[in-house]
Amino acid sequence: MNEIISLIKQKAANYKAEVIALRRHLHQHPELSFNEHNTSEFICQKLTEYKVEFQKGIVKTGVVALIKGKHPDKKVIALRGDIDALPIQEENEVDYRSKNAGVMHACGHDVHTASLLGVIKILSELTDKFEGTIKCIFQPGEEKLPGGASLMIKEGVLKNPSPTAIFGQHVYPQLTAGKVGFRKGMYMASTDELYLTVIGKGGHAALPHLNVDPIMIAAQTLIALQQVVSRGANPIIPSVLSFGKIQANGATNVIPDKVYMEGTFRTMDEAWRKAAHEKITTIAEQTAIAMGGKCEVEIRKGYPFLVNDEELTAKAQEAAELFLGKDNVVDLDVRMTAEDFAYYSQEMPACFYRLGTAFKDKTNSGLHTPTFNIDETAIETSIGLMSWLAVNELVD
Repeated sequence: MNEIISLIKQKAANYKAEVIALRRHLHQHPELSFNEHNTSEFICQKLTEYKVEFQKGIVKTGVVALIKGKHPDKKVIALRGDIDALPIQEENEVDYRSKNAGVMHACGHDVHTASLLGVIKILSELTDKFEGTIKCIFQPGEEKLPGGASLMIKEGVLKNPSPTAIFGQHVYPQLTAGKVGFRKGMYMASTDELYLTVIGKGGHAALPHLNVDPIMIAAQTLIALQQVVSRGANPIIPSVLSFGKIQANGATNVIPDKVYMEGTFRTMDEAWRKAAHEKITTIAEQTAIAMGGKCEVEIRKGYPFLVNDEELTAKAQEAAELFLGKDNVVDLDVRMTAEDFAYYSQEMPACFYRLGTAFKDKTNSGLHTPTFNIDETAIETSIGLMSWLAVNELVD
């Protein structure tokens, strides 16, 4: 084990600069979900350069590479990196800032993609050190429903060959570069999108008795919906119901006909998730009726909850401590954010862990912000640890 760890650490140090260059290229050329055509071609070019077997065109822009060790049919594990960016205008003043207006790798998928390429380069040079096959999945569309993971699974990404476990990592700006975090069991929430259209009867604001005010109905609906979590949910089941968009195109003296509202519901229990959807619909519809209006409710069911396999994650955390030292491996808290890696976790033992990317000596912006960036020293940790976690599953 010590020999393999030393080899991986040496290669990670040697290839750190190259992988940082890959990350910067990807950061400069971000593409939105399910439109990652140039990103896909770039990945294929690098895999060809590394002389690694791959298949492209899965869900159009997805790519799958295979690294075969000794006795490749003995065991198969998978590694996943997502490749899409977000519709955000970058504000960072760096040489490698996005060249695509209104599009930015503000969630670190450039790091995930570059890291997986780095892992492939390392592991392709160590095929005599492990038995089995490592399936590397470059996945599109993590940021957009229905999620690229679900579509890749439908197109057979977990078959021919079929992995017995899968690993994924995600940048984490709350943790210093050089550290990583794990959590066994339930980790991330399911996520659903809520779209409500409140319909009333608009008119002159000075004559409210002649109107059915959809703004008042919307306000009452928002207040009433808070009881879904505060009174309807079992306190031991984490749940979140939030609205982030309200649009009413009236004026100081104009009551509009309609109000549009958009929100999210998140939880970690499927039975409660279904019941909550029914409560949300009933409360919104009946509140509007009671006030003389109407509410149209659309709930777009999103990603399921993400659960990390207890045994696989415990083994991975132990392996990380061996590779990085115990002081650099932390326990994570449950998160109400969501990830389409959850679809993989519903199919097989999965481990989704966090890569610390925070700068030690400067302010760090959060994910999904126009100033998000990483301490690139995290790249060496990223490619080294993921390589080791893969090999650790396949060594005798």
